[in-house]
Amino acid sequence: MCTGQIMQAKITKTNVDRLTKGQILADKEVRGFVARKLDSGAVTFGYRYRDKMTGKQRWLGLGLHGSITAEQARTLAKKAAGEVADKRDPVAEQEDARAEAKKAVQAAINTVDAVLDAFEKDHVDGLRSGDQVKQAFTNHVRPRIGERSIYDLKRSDITSMLNAVKEEAGPVMADRVLAHVRKAFNWQMTQDNEFNSPIVRGMAKTKPKDRARKRTLSDDEIRDIWKALDEWEGPACYPRFVKSLLVAMTRRNESARLHTEELEGDLWTIPASRYKNKRDHVIPITPTMRALIDWKPAGRRNSWFVFSTTDGEKAFSGFSKAKKELNKLIAKIRKAERRPAMKQWQLHDLRRTGRSLMSRAKVDADHAERCMGHVIGGVRETYDRYEYLDEKRAAFEALAGMLEMILKPPGQTSAAELDGGKSVDSL
Repeated sequence: MCTGQIMQAKITKTNVDRLTKGQILADKEVRGFVARKLDSGAVTFGYRYRDKMTGKQRWLGLGLHGSITAEQARTLAKKAAGEVADKRDPVAEQEDARAEAKKAVQAAINTVDAVLDAFEKDHVDGLRSGDQVKQAFTNHVRPRIGERSIYDLKRSDITSMLNAVKEEAGPVMADRVLAHVRKAFNWQMTQDNEFNSPIVRGMAKTKPKDRARKRTLSDDEIRDIWKALDEWEGPACYPRFVKSLLVAMTRRNESARLHTEELEGDLWTIPASRYKNKRDHVIPITPTMRALIDWKPAGRRNSWFVFSTTDGEKAFSGFSKAKKELNKLIAKIRKAERRPAMKQWQLHDLRRTGRSLMSRAKVDADHAERCMGHVIGGVRETYDRYEYLDEKRAAFEALAGMLEMILKPPGQTSAAELDGGKSVDSL
């Protein structure tokens, strides 16, 4: 045999062992069956053929000499020859099989849970609203589609999930979940050529006009909430937390994450890092507010989270579960009194209700907006550096007075009795 030449002879172990680097041995019995010795010294068996559909010459690797015998390679070559005779393309089929295997591996790795984990780490951690995004995933997405492969998701899967969220938590929450999942899937598409998001336009459950909530609680609804909280048997901190949302007109996480390090004397300063307008928000602490936040953990701590189920170590976070239980108590109260069910409401409605009560109490509109942490814009924002603490204190006291009147309407049960035998200052 001459180096570099293609030699013809039956491919046997003896002839294969005689090959030198660069030599190719073409089998006399099975056309296209060859053995070639690589520069590395290894001998590879293969089958060469021309694809009848495209006319392209193909090479199908059959294995390395030593891993399989010459006779085993011959059997594989005969099988490939039969496939080619049937107008099949063994190489293409092999490539397709590898692609499917790779896709299967990706599917096993890239579950919805895995994508959400990566998205949270890369995009959500550190955001002011990060906890809300994670909670939406935990409560509404992961239990329903978390174990599914992202490559198997269909539009109908997303629609079914959103319908379930709408039924359980309302259409607004369904649209929030949709927005969060859309962002996560769009993020995945930027780094995954194989993934196409199943989310399309038209999946929202509300219109933009509907999402701009205007819901405020009526006096009867406020009394029902307070009464239900007095009958509460869940986490002890929850009634104080819910009441603080109205008394201090705060957003959910602003109260939930209240830490004693934010309290100094009769002032509560919510730091800019966790306030919506990214500015410190100072709330004068009224006696009513003080009764809600004046709590100490049983363990020895120098500082703590005021609303906590872990003895002050961590802030309260079981919002969804607790809200469901609160709604059940309210429904029970109304049913016992033969009144219609309370319309769907959210914790944030308490903040909006507090602002409305300030208007009823004739609080100056600018002072009321400052109590909510809203910035008075224009030139005044630039030049007016007065803190308005006395005015804000008076506004919060007016709110507490209005709330006392609601909880103690003329001719009805006293506010103290409505509040479980406590004074109104312990609202």
